[in-house]
Amino acid sequence: MKNHEKSPLKETFAPAAGDMSAEDFRRVGHEIIDWIADYSENIESFPVLSQVEPNWLKDNLPKSAPERGEDFAKVLRDVDKLILPAVTNWNHPNFHGLFSTSTSAAGIFGELLSAAFDMKAMLWRTAPASTELEEVTTDWVRQMMNLDAGYKGIIYDTASVSTLHALAAAREGLDLKIRENGMSGRDDLPLLRIYTSEQSHSSVEKAVLLLGLGQKSLVKIPTNERFEMDARKLGEAIEADKRNRFIPFCVVATIGTTSTASVDPIAEIVSVCEENAIWLHVDAAYAGSAAIVPEFQTFFKGCERADSLVTNPHKWLFTPFDLSILYCRHTDLLKRAFALVPEYLKTDEAVTNQMDYGIQLGRRFRALKLWFVIRYFGRDGLIDRIREHCRLAKLLANWIEESDDWELVAPVNFALVCFRACPKNAKNLDALNERLMSKINASGKAYLSHTKLNDKYTLRLSIGNIRVEQRHIEKVWNLLNENLGAETSAQSAAL
Repeated sequence: MKNHEKSPLKETFAPAAGDMSAEDFRRVGHEIIDWIADYSENIESFPVLSQVEPNWLKDNLPKSAPERGEDFAKVLRDVDKLILPAVTNWNHPNFHGLFSTSTSAAGIFGELLSAAFDMKAMLWRTAPASTELEEVTTDWVRQMMNLDAGYKGIIYDTASVSTLHALAAAREGLDLKIRENGMSGRDDLPLLRIYTSEQSHSSVEKAVLLLGLGQKSLVKIPTNERFEMDARKLGEAIEADKRNRFIPFCVVATIGTTSTASVDPIAEIVSVCEENAIWLHVDAAYAGSAAIVPEFQTFFKGCERADSLVTNPHKWLFTPFDLSILYCRHTDLLKRAFALVPEYLKTDEAVTNQMDYGIQLGRRFRALKLWFVIRYFGRDGLIDRIREHCRLAKLLANWIEESDDWELVAPVNFALVCFRACPKNAKNLDALNERLMSKINASGKAYLSHTKLNDKYTLRLSIGNIRVEQRHIEKVWNLLNENLGAETSAQSAAL
């Protein structure tokens, strides 16, 4: 890393008026690019999880803002001294928790230029580049994913927000005048129902809360032994609700669930939805990127008949957080749910105004970084990287299956492996697996997360970092076995 204590930067203070000079900006900018390059090159020397205690950073920062501007070289030194120790390094190749994500140099450059332009995409006039590049890049991704041409892509920040907008559009399609009259204090409004898998992401339930539907509106459908939604039970739940005079209006199916990356049977579910005139939203936030790989297309059969689908390039297309794409067939309903134009924003131009399609007025120029990533890597380059991550996951799964001390707990569909230690004669396997995860995470050498499947404490290892190599998977496999060996030895000694 750059040593800012010996920084070649001249003193750089804020001028009496205006911004930093162009000369100082160039000098500091070069220093920061060097810092990022060094950070990326040496990231394996840092612990994956931050090793600081809670409140460490707050306790080491001044209690109030400086009265006068400080030398920017000092600010950069404090990045090394104060900020970096408090960073959990999501870009580390051994970050395997949650869903592995990683940015790329091309994406960082796009983020930099987006910040420099600082445009707010409200009207087309306020951000022509953002408005039109978003249409182009989302259509590029649609084509790479082999999605139906009837979809239009809209960029939001996260899948939680994309899903919220999809459900709002689905509700608007009921023509119940909810936009005008709301939902409270009405005797003419039956209970509205949304259905999703018991394995679905919590964002579905949060969207239900935010839309004022209430948790009683959400029905969680049981899953099978592969943690996939049971389409037959979905149909039964819808029929029961119709008999009770409820209004079923939306189903949320998942391709790549959070806990196990399971895949709901979309083709069966969409048939149920079509029979009952119900909106189908597909949550492919994690696994959507895998649709660009030809051999994974089978998982997406039926999506061509869905009403909406979300995918997150910031998860597995090496685009800096945050960037989520909602693909929607019925953008007229989305616009009807959210468009609200005050006088000062009225225009007679026949153009797309991004403010009409969501809760935000202004949006960041997110499409630029995705455009950079796609152009730099190309479709084939992105496919190669995703395919390699899935190969590494299968390799780890094979090691687990060949071992007497470990077991797979869920199918490996993409690049997520769910497993647990199960050595013979071990007591309390849940506690054992929790200790294994905690010890590895505390070491800073790798990071795993967990879930519970069939009431079993289960370890999750996600592979998706742009820098990950087979040696990193071998490293974490060795760590798992070393810690398991220490645990079993300690148990034997205690007997």
